[in-house]
Amino acid sequence: MNQDPRDARIEELEAENRRLRRFLDEKGLPAELRHKVRNTLSMLRAIIRRSAETSDSVETYVAHLDGRADALARVLNALMRSVPEGISLHSLVADELLVHLAREGEQVAIAGPSLRLRSGAAEVFAMAVHELAVNAVEHGALTVPQGHIRVTWTLSSPTEASGSPPKLTFIWEESGLEDVAPSPTHRGFGFEVLERSLRYELKADTDLTFEPHGLRCTISLPLPSQITVVEDEE
Repeated sequence: MNQDPRDARIEELEAENRRLRRFLDEKGLPAELRHKVRNTLSMLRAIIRRSAETSDSVETYVAHLDGRADALARVLNALMRSVPEGISLHSLVADELLVHLAREGEQVAIAGPSLRLRSGAAEVFAMAVHELAVNAVEHGALTVPQGHIRVTWTLSSPTEASGSPPKLTFIWEESGLEDVAPSPTHRGFGFEVLERSLRYELKADTDLTFEPHGLRCTISLPLPSQITVVEDEE
């Protein structure tokens, strides 16, 4: 019996993943760096597995896997260039949308206070934004010329008595569509990233609403140490 190409590709990628893990352990890298890289490899392993499990064809699997791996590679490259400050949330969103030919000032509007994301938060947010962008390309606002995406985020300051960190609210809002279908019954890897990975990694609550004119996604989380507010950043 011929092996499913997806299974063969998974075996190949996981073998490479294991080889990289052994390399990290053998080289005696600093513990913090080794921890970060191992976390990234774990995320890549999850992407490989879940992309296969939620794709209905080899072609879909390859396309989604390539897109997700590229999104992860982009954020890792950006993090390496911006150590130790991290990458700006504005750039993370704008760059991901630009990959899909959606340009700020045309079909896209982005606004929010200056925030920088370091390793951990950056990777998870990058994957979430990637999944939202892909959904917009395949089913949402980027399927029609009049479609528009507005991305905003705000910080709410807690009362001194609460002692809790500020709360970040990130909103992705699409418009320009007509009669958007209700929430789909099929929950693929993209929904898993938005609803589970964000909660697990950043204690975030995600609300996905399929409104008549387009998707609205609201992500709310206590501001973690990996995300910093930058005053007066251009």
